Amino acid sequence: MAEQVRKNKQTSDRSEVTAEVTATTATQSAQSKSDLDELLDEIDDVLESNAEDFVKSYVQKGGE
Repeated sequence: MAEQVRKNKQTSDRSEVTAEVTATTATQSAQSKSDLDELLDEIDDVLESNAEDFVKSYVQKGGE
């Protein structure tokens, strides 16, 4: 009896797709992190420029 050799192409296809998804996710994650850092920097700038006004407006009124 002759042995049959089956080639498993699905595994290589899956790993290629996984690599693409991983690369895309990493890119999106880096972009989100960059956007978040920019937002936090902007908040820091606002707080540095008028922190006293911010604190005064933040004071709770009427026990809220």
